[in-house]
Amino acid sequence: MRERRLILMTADNRNTGLVHIYCGDGKGKTTAAMGLAARAAGSGKKVLITQFFKPGNSSELKTLALNSNIEIFSEKEHYGRVSNMSSEQLAKAKSYYRTYFAGIVEKSEDFDVIILDEIISAVNHNMVPLANVADFVDNRKEGLELVLTGRNPQGELIRKADYVTMMQKVKHPYDNGIMARKGIEF
Repeated sequence: MRERRLILMTADNRNTGLVHIYCGDGKGKTTAAMGLAARAAGSGKKVLITQFFKPGNSSELKTLALNSNIEIFSEKEHYGRVSNMSSEQLAKAKSYYRTYFAGIVEKSEDFDVIILDEIISAVNHNMVPLANVADFVDNRKEGLELVLTGRNPQGELIRKADYVTMMQKVKHPYDNGIMARKGIEF
């Protein structure tokens, strides 16, 4: 019979620096990440929120930016949907997002939690190489908690993650022609 050990977690011995993935085709990936950001900031942790493929005007960012423990690092350039980009726009976007990601990595030492909203999409569209994200996950500072969101994460990222939560769409108003609503979806 194997011995069972009970590990009591206290504020002093709690494991930190885990990797979260919120993925799937359902609503809630960004919402879950922003909720974790609010929770972490409320406990005194320094949080960096970054987003890929988003213009930085989501309503939750306005509220979260009011917290002195949260920094929003938004895109300075926004290219829209990849499927609508010309080859010239794709090349510019790829260069921009690789530089943008490098800036996040450079800033990472100053934070306890980093939200990489839609980084999985950036990887899937080859805007940021999977190898760069995997290297960041592997070589981040000790204790840095990372949250990655987006659809269809690569197997390598799933293997590196400690949490993987799949948001599954069962029903969505978009299917009936109702577009995203300010304050609810963005």
